[in-house]
Amino acid sequence: MRTQWWRLSTSLLQRASGTSELQMELVSQFPCKLHLKTLPLLHQLRGIVSPSLPAKEGPLELYQGMVALGALLYDARQESVAEALSQLLGNMKQYNRQMKVYQEELMQWDIKRKEMRAKLMQEEATFEARRRIANLETQGKNRLSRWFSRRTKNISVEPSSGFMVARIEREKKLDSIVGRRPSAPKAPQGIYLYGNVGCGKTLLMELFFKSAEGVIRHRRRVHFHAAMLEIHYRMHMLRNQGKLKPRSKLNQINRVFEPIPTPSLEDATKDWLEAAERFEAEHQSESSILNAVADELIGSRDDSEGGASILCFDEVQVLDVFTAVALSGILVRLITRGAVIVATSNRAPWDLNKDGLQKELFAAFVNEIELHCRSMLVGTETDYRRVMATPLKGELTHYFWPLGGQSQLQLERLWDEVTTPTLNQAGSSIAPNFIPVMFGRSLEVPESFDGVARFTFEQACSRPVGAADYIALAQHYHTVFITDIPVLSMRTIDKARRFITLVDELYNHHCRLICSAEAPPDDLFLGTMDGSIFDLENLQFETEAEGGRLRRDVTAEGSVAPVGATSSTRTSIQSIFSGREEAFAFRRAVSRLLEMQTPVYLQTLDCHPKNQRPGSAR
Repeated sequence: MRTQWWRLSTSLLQRASGTSELQMELVSQFPCKLHLKTLPLLHQLRGIVSPSLPAKEGPLELYQGMVALGALLYDARQESVAEALSQLLGNMKQYNRQMKVYQEELMQWDIKRKEMRAKLMQEEATFEARRRIANLETQGKNRLSRWFSRRTKNISVEPSSGFMVARIEREKKLDSIVGRRPSAPKAPQGIYLYGNVGCGKTLLMELFFKSAEGVIRHRRRVHFHAAMLEIHYRMHMLRNQGKLKPRSKLNQINRVFEPIPTPSLEDATKDWLEAAERFEAEHQSESSILNAVADELIGSRDDSEGGASILCFDEVQVLDVFTAVALSGILVRLITRGAVIVATSNRAPWDLNKDGLQKELFAAFVNEIELHCRSMLVGTETDYRRVMATPLKGELTHYFWPLGGQSQLQLERLWDEVTTPTLNQAGSSIAPNFIPVMFGRSLEVPESFDGVARFTFEQACSRPVGAADYIALAQHYHTVFITDIPVLSMRTIDKARRFITLVDELYNHHCRLICSAEAPPDDLFLGTMDGSIFDLENLQFETEAEGGRLRRDVTAEGSVAPVGATSSTRTSIQSIFSGREEAFAFRRAVSRLLEMQTPVYLQTLDCHPKNQRPGSAR
């Protein structure tokens, strides 16, 4: 059956696009060479870069080569962007050498500063320990005096204000002894790509990312949903570091009239150092936590080889207050560290926060982006995914509508094919399954069989799940069935958001989606204005098993006005939840749904990590 599926897909591709035998041979030989998610193709070789193209070529050469092969339609804007990306890659080579020299200087500076800081803290600890011991010895054995000294905290470890003052004075002294931090070389200007859905933004970024292989060691590509989940997870871990650390036994005596033994100088010194460490952990500001998260995103700082770093951030968007705060803090930190940003978005930087959430804070972020990134419009209103799907003439092979009747029969036929055990699957059966999600949670899969999952729409999109659950689903299953998808409107906006996220993650992870729906893709989201719906779930962090914190808690700790605190903020929130953003995102989801029906998309399903597919449904 696998061979039959391959031949059918090959035949469809050749008939629809006139693809040559040579090009089809390239598809069969190099099905997973490169994950190019939003190729602006008429005759798309999805995920393919021809082996005839030199591996060391830049984005412009790769783009022109694919146009010459007939794999891409020529687009002047895209060629201009590819040229700019090639220029950036050339600038990165020189910058990479400069950063290695700078990072060597920075490492030596860090070592000296840490050694001197440890020496100064040891001196402070010894001084405070002796002062504490002297206080204890002069108090005598009078129990009333001891009780009074407890109440006035004369024998306690230095209070927070003392630690803060000591830290400020210590850092000033370090600056005078070790010197100021070395100056970093000026980074090349990054590129911020924006444009309509399906215009080729991600393709161009992927070409750049691929071309940087072997040139820039520290490079990373992240998608919005995965990035925000990672940011949340890292913030959660950093915030809790040190909170479970037991306090010194010297500070655990709570009985009022029990004599307090005079500690040794060694114990008192250790006690002060532990308290200082605990103070640092417990008094981290949200900005310092965001800085630490940003430092871990690329991780080049502690690498012995050093060099420049690149972050390719796909589909930058602002959905809520937390996103505005986190994106601003982290991207500004990365830029300050010298990282070069290449980003894609459906919106220009100045339109990202169009609804005005935390305007002052976000204005600084936009200024940094405009200063350090060149904004480039990629395309017009052309959605190349739709162009690619045009030869299908409405024949959607994995999207069945309307509900019931022949549509249901076709879906059930596919389900039977992929869940019929082969010789290699003896003993396998359809059964419920639970897959792990972040923070110790799990997602129930109602029907599971060897890399294939099945849900009703209500099971997939009505439960309190989010991007983390859908990412886990896409990582564990190469094929997902969703049945009974209704027409969505503002009355079901929470379900619509989940469905959009589900489609995004299945597409990003190169999964196959087989579904039945009430209407064709273009008519699936009405977007009628039945009234705005304020969905607190969208403002909430992914659930942390127990005691989850709302995103608004983070902004409050960072001296950001709470959600809905002002009339302008409430207006902004109502605008966000009016359906405009969902309608925009749904156009992207529909575009992807259409591409996911094409033979060229289905040809490269082996790119999924769970590539042991049922042989009956290739």
